[in-house]
Order: sequence, then structure tokens, then C-alpha cells
Amino acid sequence: MTRYLIAGAAGMLGRDLQDALVGRDVTAVDRSELDITDLAAVQKAVAGHDVIINAAAYTAVDAAEENEAAAYAVNAIGPRNLALAAAAAGAKLVQISTDYVFDGTGNSPYAEDTEIDPLNAYGRTKAAGEQFVLTENPAGSYIVRTAWLYGAHGPNFGRTMLTLAAGRDTVSVVADQFGQPTWTVDLARQIVAMLDADAPAGIYHGTNAGQTNWFGFAKAVFASAGLDPERVLPTDGRSFVRPAPRPAYSVLGHDAWAAAGLSPMRPWTEALADAADHGAFTPS
Repeated sequence: MTRYLIAGAAGMLGRDLQDALVGRDVTAVDRSELDITDLAAVQKAVAGHDVIINAAAYTAVDAAEENEAAAYAVNAIGPRNLALAAAAAGAKLVQISTDYVFDGTGNSPYAEDTEIDPLNAYGRTKAAGEQFVLTENPAGSYIVRTAWLYGAHGPNFGRTMLTLAAGRDTVSVVADQFGQPTWTVDLARQIVAMLDADAPAGIYHGTNAGQTNWFGFAKAVFASAGLDPERVLPTDGRSFVRPAPRPAYSVLGHDAWAAAGLSPMRPWTEALADAADHGAFTPS
């Protein structure tokens, strides 16, 4: 029986990965149980496992601008340690990465082999993690880039929108940043399908299909909750200046799934409707 190790198992994606792997031999560890920046601890944890899924990450994008070393430790050194341990154990490694490895200046979906060029510290550290994984365990590793994640087991954009809706008549949301809202349940299932199919090692883009902007995302969330989507007003990124620059366009292409004989993930609109029905946006 295949033995799975999930690092970062207490997070939004980690929780849904556990659900997607229910009934299988899974070891789920959070940050308090496994410090992925500690090579010796990683080697001990990986021993005896066949598949390692790294959902652990430093995801505070703005904080990373002032704490790049801390982000690098988790997002780059951690994956390096897991790749080294996986290679030594003959195990597969799934490294979760991000659309932020691209600079956002494109105007068509980024192919998996597009040269990376991150804009901010978070993106740089995640890009470094990708390179370590591809260097240390190239034949046994999957880089799965994702974006605009939301799920029931953590704070998410949709929940924030509905919380704001409860206290004000209108909500202003940026309309000049484009991407792909992605439900963590769909991503978890896609990762498991990839592993079950013994897909070729390499880079995959794990996002729901289609594209929108944050304004369109917010309107869809309002509609899913039975609220008037006209209460969402468009604005631009200059209205919400943040420490870390965001890519204006980070839509990801999905050709690698077809090449591996797998279907890409469903449209984001379908996933969002399903997620809303399952309470992913219900304010806590």
C-alpha cells in the first residue's frame, strides 16, 4: 500500500488533501510536528513513505517583503530538504507552487515551460523552491502551481467579501488583476488523480479553468449567496497599495494535463457554485 506524507496538513489545502486521501495510509503533519527547514527532521519523517506532498509554505505575501529570509527558509530550503529526502528514499514529491513565479506582464495563459520572473519576495522564494526540487529530485517530483486559492478550512476571499457585505452597502474590489479562483477541494482531488495515474514528473498548473478578475470573483460570490452582485463596485490596484507588487495577469495554461492523459480542472464558475453549496464562504 502506498504511504503518503502531507506536510502543512493543517492548512486549507492540507485539510482537503487529507479528505481526498481518506481510506489510504496517510501521515499528516503540521508545522508543530515537522519543521521542513530542519533536514534531519525531514529525513526522519520521510523515511518509509512513498509520496510526499508539500502543502507547507510561508504565504504572507506582504510580510515576505520585510522578512524574505524567513520566507526563503520555508519556501526554498524546506522544499530542498524534502526533495533531498525524497530522492534518498525513492519517493515521489509534490511541491505546491504559485502563479507568483511569473511577472504578470503576459496577456495569454502562461504555459508550464514559460521562463519564470517573479515580481516580489514571496514569488522569488517560491521560485527558488521550484528550482531546488527540480535539481535535487528531477525524476520523482511534481511542481503544481496554483493561484487564488479558497477553501472551507481557512480565511478566504469569498468569506471576506460576505463578511464585508454584512456591514456595508457596497464593496469596492480591484478589476485590473486577472487570475483563476481555485477551490482547494478541486486542487486536492486533481493532485490525487495525478498521482494515481502515475503521471510523468514535471510542472503542472493546478487552477480551475477560465479566468476573471477580483471584481468578477467578488460578484460571483455575492450572487452565490443570494446577494445583489451590483453591490460590488470596480476599482483599480492603485486604490489598494500594498508592500508587495501583485502580477496584473497570472492566468495559467493547462497543457500538461492533456499531455499526461488527464483532464484539466473544471471551470472556476462551476467550482465556486459547488464550494458555496458546501459552505466554503460562510462567515465564521
